[in-house]
Amino acid sequence: MTIRDVSKILQQAKEIGSIDWIYFEGGEPFLFYPVMLKGIQEAAKLGFKVGIVTNGYWATSLEDARLNLKPLGGILHDLSVSSDLFHYDERISRQCQWAVAVADELGIPVGVISIAQPGEKGSTEPMRQLPVGESEIMFRGRAVEKLITGAAGYHWDQFTECPHEDLREPGRVHLDAFGNVQICQGISIGNYNNNHLLEIFNQYDDDKHPISSALIQGGPAELVRQYGISHQESYADACHLCYESRLKLRNKFPEILAPDQVYGVFSR
Repeated sequence: MTIRDVSKILQQAKEIGSIDWIYFEGGEPFLFYPVMLKGIQEAAKLGFKVGIVTNGYWATSLEDARLNLKPLGGILHDLSVSSDLFHYDERISRQCQWAVAVADELGIPVGVISIAQPGEKGSTEPMRQLPVGESEIMFRGRAVEKLITGAAGYHWDQFTECPHEDLREPGRVHLDAFGNVQICQGISIGNYNNNHLLEIFNQYDDDKHPISSALIQGGPAELVRQYGISHQESYADACHLCYESRLKLRNKFPEILAPDQVYGVFSR
């Protein structure tokens, strides 16, 4: 995103009046540090609570962690650091430890997101951000491509609800650099380059949206039934079945099942 994109989004979010939190996520937001910092400063001035989700790669020493986090002291309300065996060679990396130590030093609320390995029921590490029940893998995107061989399978027809998102009254949305406004990663309800956020939210009809309506009625299993999607008998979780089903519907709903990157398609 350009800083102009970020500023437009923040101003529209402020005009809506019911949005409390703005998170800078990725990918990795610290790769775009000047834009991220300016965006956080603008969000704080507008009265939002602000958070970051990061893998902490930038905290290569205590000094480097201070260099990156000092400008955020007093304006950042949450720093969530991912540290597990998918990101590093140890569950709680040195980068994570240094980031947490400096955040504590600066008074920045900080938590660690540690995702379990396939087959585990959750990380055994102390978690200050997410409950252990939410620390398991969601099998979508790269998690399907890379990790599915290590996961147990469950019969497809038991996945009768979306366990992670309220698609009828979404409490959060994800905005990407292409303008997509997503109620779950890869399910778009509009594009902020074409319409004001408020207009997008007001026009969202969960009963008419071709993807969310099916998921609300009966989860990913209903998505399969409603569109007659060919499928295998078992899946790792509801996200796995939903993701695989949406992959097969992308030609039918290209503007809704976007962006390409969520589905492993990277344009040159």
